[in-house]
Amino acid sequence: MEGFGGLRGLPGGQIDEITICVRFDLEKDRPQIVVVGSSNMDLVVTSARIPAVGETILGEDFIMTPGGKGANQAVAAAKLGADVHFVAKLGRDVFAAQSLNNFRAEGVKTEYVLQTENAPSGVALITVDHAGDNVIVVAPGANRKLSPQDVEEARSVIISSGAVVAQLEVPLETVGSAARLANSAGVPFILDPAPAQKLSPELLGMVDVLTPNETEAAILTGMEVTSEDTARAAARELLECGVKAVIVTMGAQGFLAATRESTGFVPAVKVDAVDTTAAGDAFTGALAAGLAQGRALSDAALFANYVAALSATKMGAQSSMPTRQDVERFMKKRSNREVNDEHA
Repeated sequence: MEGFGGLRGLPGGQIDEITICVRFDLEKDRPQIVVVGSSNMDLVVTSARIPAVGETILGEDFIMTPGGKGANQAVAAAKLGADVHFVAKLGRDVFAAQSLNNFRAEGVKTEYVLQTENAPSGVALITVDHAGDNVIVVAPGANRKLSPQDVEEARSVIISSGAVVAQLEVPLETVGSAARLANSAGVPFILDPAPAQKLSPELLGMVDVLTPNETEAAILTGMEVTSEDTARAAARELLECGVKAVIVTMGAQGFLAATRESTGFVPAVKVDAVDTTAAGDAFTGALAAGLAQGRALSDAALFANYVAALSATKMGAQSSMPTRQDVERFMKKRSNREVNDEHA
């Protein structure tokens, strides 16, 4: 897998933000990505704080917006300029119609987005507080109906893609089918292990890049993950289970990337967060886009770090995903501010 293994530049040295963005001209050289996963309608309420168990509080704004980890990652990569095929299952309802319209508007290819009469479209109930933190409950609906056979129908695009991405909001056997197809063709397989659950050695052995957050890493390994050191320990455990590379995303702290050869920690890009709901999905979508373009893991992860930070500055999931032009402007603004600070 050329260009995959290196973690050069992770953590030392000054990061040239403009150079990173120029490397990722995805619209000029459009990589093909297949995302196998979930699509939900997000029903979001903002409030001053997250209520305690058994407590009722008055919220503020209500937003209904397309979401689901798979759909978010597909839209994230498409908005950055990648050529994205989405493999998913919806119900036949108003939420499905809205989701399909949104996919097409964002440039996500939908020939493998199927519909069923036997379940409603997935729904996520989300509360977001003033700090941008959130709690989420998902009713999977039709996502549970996405089958290995549905993945097999997309074989031609999977084996010819630059990267395949999956999550755990669809059945494990379906995720395994996507992993086996990707592995059979030497295509990088990226797994976002959310919602977290124990995974078989067989599945972990097929994962090229695993992208858990701290909570998910803790569930996968049985270790508490609260710091760079504990994230390193969890990453080592996952590498020993057969995963080829691990990126532990740690919210406002940053992320830790590890392969069998090297490990590096990168601080988060500081922003005024409004809604972190889809920051992890923005990271994974951008990471997939970079790897599909043949970039080194370090380059792809650094780029994804900026994409995730920018996504957290807007409300919503798919609506918060930035374009490549948005990311380039963000980097230029940060770079100019740092130059001005140096000369102040």
